[in-house]
Amino acid sequence: MEYKKLAELATGAKLSSHPPYSNFHVGAALLTEGDKVYLGGNIETSSYSLTICAERVAVFKAYSEGERKFKAISIASDAPGFCPPCGACRQVMLDLCGDIDIIMINNKNETKTLKLSELLPYPFGANELQ
Repeated sequence: MEYKKLAELATGAKLSSHPPYSNFHVGAALLTEGDKVYLGGNIETSSYSLTICAERVAVFKAYSEGERKFKAISIASDAPGFCPPCGACRQVMLDLCGDIDIIMINNKNETKTLKLSELLPYPFGANELQ
């Protein structure tokens, strides 16, 4: 799948978000090695620490369906700039998805692509637990 199509899917996934407090809509589209796509939208609660980001929704949906190999994730937000994944999402993606491509889409439908390792250059991972 072309990343342009993956970006379009992430933009559409913003419609499934539920941000009643911040009104900041984020959509994510996670691409597996088998070219299956899992979508996610951010979901907020009144206790912000219990909120879940769009990226983790997509990753956990894929994992719950048995997926384990991934190529890329696209992340679309309402922001004029590019919205990178938060630290918690970076850690989850590192642990569960590996060094995948991260495609960020701003509110003008412009894209920027980086490897996860560029966003998390000194990661804490399984090697540190041995």
